[in-house]
Amino acid sequence: MSETRSKPRHRRRKSALAVGVPLALTAAGTLAYGTDFGVFGEDAQRTASAATAAPAWATATADGFASVNALGQNGTYGGRDGKTVTVKTLADLEKYATATEPYVIVVAATINMDPVGKEIKVKSDKTIVGSGTSGHIVGGGFFLGSGVHNVIIRNLTIRDAYQGVWNDKDHDFDAVQMDGAHHVWIDHNDLRNMADGLIDVRKDSTYVTVSWNKLSNDNKAFGIGWTENVVTDITIHHNWIRETEQRNPSTDNAAHAHLYNNFLEDVAGTTIKSSYGNYSRGATRMLLENSYFQGMNNPVIKDSTASIVQKGNTFVSTTGRNESGGTAFDPKAYYAYTPDKTADVPALLKSGVGPRGSIGTTATTKAAAATTLTVAKDGSGQYSTVQAAVNAVPANNPARVVIQVKPGTYRELVKVPSNKPHVTIQGTGGSRKDTVIVYNNAAGTPKPDGSGTYGTGGSATVAVEADDFQARNLTISNNFDEAANQSISGHQAVALRTASDKVFLDSIIVEGDQDTLLLDTAAKDRLGRVYMKNSYIVGNVDFIFGRATAVIDGSVITLKKRWNGTSAGYVTAPSTAANRKGILIANSTVNGSVSDRTFYLGRPWHAGGDASLDPQTTVRNTTLSAAIRTTPWTDMSGFSWKNDRFAEYMNKGAGAGAASTERPHLTDAQAAGQEVADWLGDWTPSAS
Repeated sequence: MSETRSKPRHRRRKSALAVGVPLALTAAGTLAYGTDFGVFGEDAQRTASAATAAPAWATATADGFASVNALGQNGTYGGRDGKTVTVKTLADLEKYATATEPYVIVVAATINMDPVGKEIKVKSDKTIVGSGTSGHIVGGGFFLGSGVHNVIIRNLTIRDAYQGVWNDKDHDFDAVQMDGAHHVWIDHNDLRNMADGLIDVRKDSTYVTVSWNKLSNDNKAFGIGWTENVVTDITIHHNWIRETEQRNPSTDNAAHAHLYNNFLEDVAGTTIKSSYGNYSRGATRMLLENSYFQGMNNPVIKDSTASIVQKGNTFVSTTGRNESGGTAFDPKAYYAYTPDKTADVPALLKSGVGPRGSIGTTATTKAAAATTLTVAKDGSGQYSTVQAAVNAVPANNPARVVIQVKPGTYRELVKVPSNKPHVTIQGTGGSRKDTVIVYNNAAGTPKPDGSGTYGTGGSATVAVEADDFQARNLTISNNFDEAANQSISGHQAVALRTASDKVFLDSIIVEGDQDTLLLDTAAKDRLGRVYMKNSYIVGNVDFIFGRATAVIDGSVITLKKRWNGTSAGYVTAPSTAANRKGILIANSTVNGSVSDRTFYLGRPWHAGGDASLDPQTTVRNTTLSAAIRTTPWTDMSGFSWKNDRFAEYMNKGAGAGAASTERPHLTDAQAAGQEVADWLGDWTPSAS
């Protein structure tokens, strides 16, 4: 129901609501690094907890003003009391969203709106949630009309209704629009590239919370108001508003607007220029606290009739108006909350906003994905070799298959072909060292059939050509003996080669000498993303290399002497295609028992002499030992590193150094666009 009121009516909740924290944040922590394998501890291991009851997302309730009991509605909990249905078509989505009874609607596919601009008219008591990162609404969005209430829109990507006109006055194609709705929670969505705005809260809509969303690449981000009545109560927190020109948000005649822990970013050097950031209009009373503004023009503005009270905000490289004045209100009179530190906001939001792999995965989906194969050398498993288990995975398997490998040393070659996606190879021991897959081929090793040598890529102990592959809690090694094979030409010896997309390497060791870890793509024009976390990589020459878009995060890179005892080497050799992202090393440590100033961070590999490539390595927020040279980049095969993309940002340790022409550093603005989330795009790695 909707009503016009001269004053908003509230009843303070008796207790604070518990709000789920994103998986990426709960798993994050400060790692203390040591040397070699002592960093995480001998027995350190990350494990994924299987849900034994209804997943937390299925019973989640809103915080902020959406949690307040008012207008006959006790908080916002969506379709929790109804059936859970999974939809993959527009017809089914519209059927359940417009039904009169409550539903939890899990969107498990990309749904294209027809016609473009279509807005589904959602009715009350609905939760519309993306299944992991697979729920995309393309070319349209949702409309909540007068009196619609108790609606959750969560974990979706809503995108691409743009009609080619930047400030589009003719196409009102929003991601989410509400006219006179109440008790609405918009959470953990990725909203971008729509024809008009991304979110509109209009015509006395109230008791709304907007949290943990990424709003980007649009002329108008977020409009609130279009009413003469001072009614709307809204909480806007932990949103990353990036590359949007106006309405960030614009708040007109809101009774109570509480904005905190948001990150507003205008990236330097792009065609999108912010005209203003947070705007308090009409009779709005706004409290703006602990938010971070980067590069914004007119970051905070107000009408003479409006109020803005600012607390604890940070402004970096902003210009123009930054205003405050009037009186606000105390949000804790309505709900409990604890803001994060302002300095933490950019990193917190870059890793935490948008769809989560841990949200929207139903119990039935988990059951379907629960296929497990066991491998044991002693015969106690279903298979005695890892490759035999891979061979048993059905071609084009639709769901996750976990190959659990018991402790032992498996001297074999393993290949996961492209027609076997969704495979996890997981050691079951208490340590990564307990389960080892090892072989000793090199590029110059003759093939047994006499057809030549293996070549660099063919030397891999484990080769992954299937998408959505995961490996965890094991060691993958190539122990080719260079000293004993000096007669062989071609000592490149790969331990792990990936040539696919969405590869998650979690808590593993990859060890070798030259060319240890080959991060490739299926073809030059194909995207191949790799995320490596909480792991070790050991090698000496070009031992992290290839053309993939790869992130090495929170890991240890251990430098190793050459076969003859000398210290000299190169950490990375990217061969990135133009307009793609290359290798990102973040929040990690580079160390090892080698001589000081003997290793380069990288050099450009123009594979086959291909001048069209644009190799990239960024090393940021990483501790560098004294082994790193004071000029950490160098040329390769006639190609200058200075013509490609090599940079550092905020590194520390004895191997770090000041910016110079020989040691480029990213600016703060450049670094804001080279975060882990920028590399991974619409993919959120999660354990499964």
